Amino acid sequence: MFFITHVIVWFQVNGQFLFKWFKDNPLLVSLIGVPISYGYIYAVSYGFEAFDNKLWPGRFLGFAVGMVVFGILTGVFLKEGINTKTAVSLVLATALVCIQIFWKS
Repeated sequence: MFFITHVIVWFQVNGQFLFKWFKDNPLLVSLIGVPISYGYIYAVSYGFEAFDNKLWPGRFLGFAVGMVVFGILTGVFLKEGINTKTAVSLVLATALVCIQIFWKS
């Protein structure tokens, strides 16, 4: 759910650089925020249940998934390459996800 919602958010806020319609209609584009909010509410709820009623693991998961989605979509659609600093950040985001999923405390 985090992945899908982050993809929608990426297009909502960065679509202005890809589509003239998005740039010319920011008010209409902002209305996509309502279903985005539902997406995040459900993602947090699922994460809370999956991580034994704890919020922190889901927060890290949401952050890390957002970093990965942003990196991929920005590279694909805006041709912004991944430099060393960004690559290290993506590795760290992946490490956060792995720690939260596989480290049982």
